[in-house]
Amino acid sequence: MEAGGVPQFRYIVRIANTDIDGSMKLVYGLASIKGVGYSTGLALVRMLNLDPEMLVGYLTDEQVARIEEALLDLTKLGLPNWMYNRRRDYETGLDMHLTGSDLILYARRDIEREIKMGSWKGLRHKLGYKVRGQRTRTTGRLGMTMGVRKSREAKQQEKR
Repeated sequence: MEAGGVPQFRYIVRIANTDIDGSMKLVYGLASIKGVGYSTGLALVRMLNLDPEMLVGYLTDEQVARIEEALLDLTKLGLPNWMYNRRRDYETGLDMHLTGSDLILYARRDIEREIKMGSWKGLRHKLGYKVRGQRTRTTGRLGMTMGVRKSREAKQQEKR
C-alpha cells in the first residue's frame, strides 16, 4: 500500500502457481489459469465480492490469498455442480474442480485407464488416432505431405 491508501500496481501477480499479467482485467487474468475459464472466473469474482473490471495488478495480498484459497476448493463457494470440470470422479464419486497440474494429471490417468481397459477410446489413444469421431481420411495425417510428382521435364525447366 502506498501512503495515499491506493494499492500499489504490480506488473506480475502469482495466483495458483501461474504468473498473470497485472494489466489484464481480473476475470481474464483468472481465465489464464489452467482449469479456470471465463465463466468460472466471473463466478469466483462475484462470490468473493471483487470488481471483475479491476486490473489484476491492483489486487492486494489479502485479496490474492482469498482467491487462491477459493481456487483450492471451489465446491465450498456453493457454485452449481455443472460449473465444475470434474463431476462424479471415477475413483471417489465426488464433484471436484481441478486447476493446474492436477488437471493434467487426472486427464492423463483417465487416458491410461481407457488404454488399460482396452476400450475403443483407449485403442484410438494408443494408436495416436483421433478419438472423438472426427474424420481421418484427409486430416490428422503425420509425416511428409503427399503430392503430385513432377515429371523430369518440369524439374529441368525449373532449374533453368
